[in-house]
Amino acid sequence: MTETQRPSGVTPTMPTRKVPTAPPAPPPPPPVGATQRQATQTLDLSGTNRSGGAVTPSTPVAAPAHRPGTPPTPATVKAAPGGLTFASLIREAYDKGFSDVHLGVGEVPRFRNRGEIETTNYPVTTKEVFMGWLHEALTPEEVKRFEQDLEFDGATQYDFARVRINVFDSLRGYAMVMRLIPLKILTIDELRLPPVFRDVCHYHKGLILVTGPTGSGKSTTMAAMVDYMNQEMPRHIITIEDPIEFVHQSKKSLIKQREVGVHTRKFDNALKASLREDPDVILVGEMRDKETVNTALKAAQTGHLVMGTLHTNSAVKTIERILNLYSGEEQDAMRVAISESLVAVIAQGLCRTTDGKRAAFHDILINTDAVKDWIKDGKYDEITELMKQASFDGMITMNQSLFNLYQEGRITEETALEMSPTPNEMAQFLRGRV
Repeated sequence: MTETQRPSGVTPTMPTRKVPTAPPAPPPPPPVGATQRQATQTLDLSGTNRSGGAVTPSTPVAAPAHRPGTPPTPATVKAAPGGLTFASLIREAYDKGFSDVHLGVGEVPRFRNRGEIETTNYPVTTKEVFMGWLHEALTPEEVKRFEQDLEFDGATQYDFARVRINVFDSLRGYAMVMRLIPLKILTIDELRLPPVFRDVCHYHKGLILVTGPTGSGKSTTMAAMVDYMNQEMPRHIITIEDPIEFVHQSKKSLIKQREVGVHTRKFDNALKASLREDPDVILVGEMRDKETVNTALKAAQTGHLVMGTLHTNSAVKTIERILNLYSGEEQDAMRVAISESLVAVIAQGLCRTTDGKRAAFHDILINTDAVKDWIKDGKYDEITELMKQASFDGMITMNQSLFNLYQEGRITEETALEMSPTPNEMAQFLRGRV
């Protein structure tokens, strides 16, 4: 089948929260080179171009047009010295290609650059300044909810990026972390993902799990897979996320996105309800507990394609992690259910490349007939050995994936050893003994 990749840039038609009736001033035009930045971001799984160098204060930027919530008044927003606002910090992170912004009372603002924290020359944040940023980013109701719960999860929309926000209390005082999510959804080709990612998207039922630690690009990979289905297949896709990260616009598929806490109370409630909403594909942001796993398996067994994430470091450990949610007497039945429902497990990590970006490496398990039998029997060592040999099915181990990146000249030998789950075996690969 010939797959045609069309541009997948998405401009949401409506933000997560209510837009003020009196829109603020439009943002300044992007800096010179912004077009080039988008052209060079194709190898970076986080969707942003990474640039090195010291982090220094930039010119404050007015809040973009799609700012959520009630417009803050001068009495509620108190910018830091020099006019530093929440919006200008987000814009600076976007312009310099950083993935996260860290703010906290008693600390200087910091950014995450290609996986590493970098400090800034800004002054230490006072509680007054922090609360000004908080009122700028959140609605009064959300600020009140945070002060009651001492934790808040949400997302906000700017005209150049979407921002996931987590606010929390700590020993030194209030703090928040923002993850920048690009509006442009990178395609499977742009992310240079293996062809098997397309293959699993063509299944009509079953369970696809994308796993990995926080910050490993799971959301970016799943967004690329959903975008591929959206471009190529007439399906009804329902996503259940906390919060919504990448925003999709219906194309060949019809896409409905629901945010936990905004459009539904609980993951499990929304997942159960989705079974009555005529879905073809259900995306579950995170399979956190036994109830969610049970419902996801039920959906997969009743003719739906279910996609979900877990925080595990390898494909085989993902199966063990799911089984560990159940008691000993339940595990035999669950092994049968998983073996019959599973399509693939994709464990993912990110590593720095020699060209100043980041690349994904994978542990990919495809549920072949042999794998089904070994899952039922709990023979996980045999599954691992098969993954090393069954490249024709699209399977690959993390060591093989890292070694491929090394052979392509995209990562160094030191990076391959550092990121390998089994460095001794990786050293044998590098020495040509395997």
